[in-house]
This record gives sequence, structure tokens and C-alpha cells, in this order.
Amino acid sequence: MKRIAFVIPTLDQSGAERQLTLLATALASEGHSVCVIALNRGGHYQKELERAGIPVHVLGKRFRFDVLTWVRLRRVLAEFQPQIVQSFLFAANTYVRLPGILPAGCKCVISERCVDSWKSGWQLALDRKLWSRSVAVTANSESVANFYHSVVGIPRDRLHVIPNAVVPPLPIFTRDEARSQLGFSSEHKVVGFIGRLAPQKRLRDLVWGFQLLQQIIPEVRLAVIGQGPEREAMTSMAVNFGCREKIVFAGHRDDASSLLVGMDAFVLPSEFEGMSNSLMEAMSLGLPCVVSDIDANRELIQHEVNGLVFPLGQCPELTKSLVRLFRDPELSTRLGLAASERMKQDHSVEQLVTLHRNLYESL
Repeated sequence: MKRIAFVIPTLDQSGAERQLTLLATALASEGHSVCVIALNRGGHYQKELERAGIPVHVLGKRFRFDVLTWVRLRRVLAEFQPQIVQSFLFAANTYVRLPGILPAGCKCVISERCVDSWKSGWQLALDRKLWSRSVAVTANSESVANFYHSVVGIPRDRLHVIPNAVVPPLPIFTRDEARSQLGFSSEHKVVGFIGRLAPQKRLRDLVWGFQLLQQIIPEVRLAVIGQGPEREAMTSMAVNFGCREKIVFAGHRDDASSLLVGMDAFVLPSEFEGMSNSLMEAMSLGLPCVVSDIDANRELIQHEVNGLVFPLGQCPELTKSLVRLFRDPELSTRLGLAASERMKQDHSVEQLVTLHRNLYESL
């Protein structure tokens, strides 16, 4: 049995936080001694961790580099005396590798979750300087591993690909209830997106493709669930295109994944990803998915086998893919079933835990 400390900036309702929670609770149930440290704040997953008997320490980080947080993190780790510290996301990955943080003999594992082309020069320089202070780096996809090998220079033998796990969302709503929550009726054909409304998601492509789609299939509707800086631009586009009344911007919802049952198709038009939790949840429920042609999406979706792939930024091709799904119910059903089976076979919590357990043993 191991003593393992997980460190992450927050416990908000997001992808990395979800994966940490799945891993930590599963390891704790096996008898490992686990604690979780949030640098900035707790959040959605704090209660779930605490219900599983896992202590959560919130350090209250205020600044980009907060000396008080360095002191608090060092103190918590000294008291817990973990054999392994595993961190998630840039801020946590940086703090755990600073001098004087880890107890003697403790092994440091960091987790990279995305093709982080957004990082500025100083952040990449810091990654290059600090990578050698970790004994292993996990990546949730081959594309993420390739990025950190080619851009940051982490040797391949330090990189370990451990795909995200998915648990199908609990059936809180029936199909009609989920549609009612979004303001749709049983006659509508619903296209959905769940995630942060951020530029890298290319959600303006989704609005553009949708305005073409609704001219071909008048009963189609679009549900956009999430918050972010692109909300205003998307709304303005929809107004200018004359399709605003057919789009629901639902904002952030704690029950977002439970609303997937009310959708007929899921779209992810991103220009870069790590491994999308929302896409995986949609696949696990058997939703036919249409995704942009980027490496991370192709690790989940094989074109015309368990979903449809369109060229990045090509809005008419996005529209054509959705038209195919709505006009060919047999294709839609076949792709959805194949997607669900892929999630069961290759992205279970059991696999997530086994691969991490094997990594810990190898250290």
C-alpha cells in the first residue's frame, strides 16, 4: 500500500479535476492512503472526495507565486509523508517541483492534460527547466505526450500515456425531461456542446455550421452548455445569422452531463485538446459525435467507425456531417453504439487505476 498525495490548482467541475477524483477515490477504496491538496480553492469535487474519506487541504493561493502557499504545501507534505506526489496542471506541476517542497525520498509525478500550445515562452522555459525534477510525466493522450517531447524536450522514457477514464453520467433525467430543461420539445433534433466557451474550442465554427444546418433541417436546435469568453461573440454571430432563437446558451450547469440524454448529436470543433471528457461522456452514452480532425480527437473517434471527423475550421463540412447523421438514422445508431463500446473497452476506471498502479510500482 502506498501513501499518495495529489496536488491540483482547484477542485472545480472540469476535466483534470474529474480524472483526479476518479483516480484518488479508486485508490483509496483499495486501501492506499491518499490526500488531495488544492492550491487555490476547493470546489465541486471536494465533497465527493471527502465523502470517500479522503482529506482535502485547500491552501488559498492568491498570487502567481505565493510564498505562503509554498510554505503551506511544504508543511502539508511533511505531515503526510507521501511516497509519491502526483500533480495536475501547470501551477501545481510547477509548485511540486520547486526546491524544498518534497519530503526526502518522495517521488514526483506530474500530469499534463492538453496540447498546451497556449503556454507563453516563460511557461515553456519553466517546464524545460523543471522536468528533470520529476521521475515520470503522465499524458492523457499520445498527442499530449508528443507535444511535451518535441516542444519541452522531455525524453520519451519519462513520458507515460494513461488515457482518461469515463463513467457514463447517472440517468437523472429522461430524454424528454432533459429536453424540457433546455427548452426543447420532442419534435426537435438537438445538436449539443458541453465545455468551456474558449477560443481553442472554435465554437464560432459551430455557430456558422449550425446556421447552415438549420436552413436544411428547420427543426434542428443547438444547445451550448458552459461558460467562457466566447459567449458574447457566439451570441452576436447567431443574431447576425438570424438563428439566435434556435440556440440555447445554458451557461454552467452542475448537471451538464446528465443533459446529454436529450441530445441527438454531439459536436467538438476544437483546434487543440488533450482528451475531452465531455466527448468521452457523450460517446459513453451512445451519442453519435462529430469532431474536428486533430490528433487528440482522432485518438477517440475513427471516421465512419464510431463517429464522424471533419477538417478543422471547415464549417460546411461540419454541416454535411450533421446532415448525414439526421438523414441516416441507421448510420447514427451504428456510430453511437460503436462509440459506447469503445469507451467500455478502452477507457474504464479500472484501466486508469491499473496503469497508475503499475507506474507507481515501477518507481
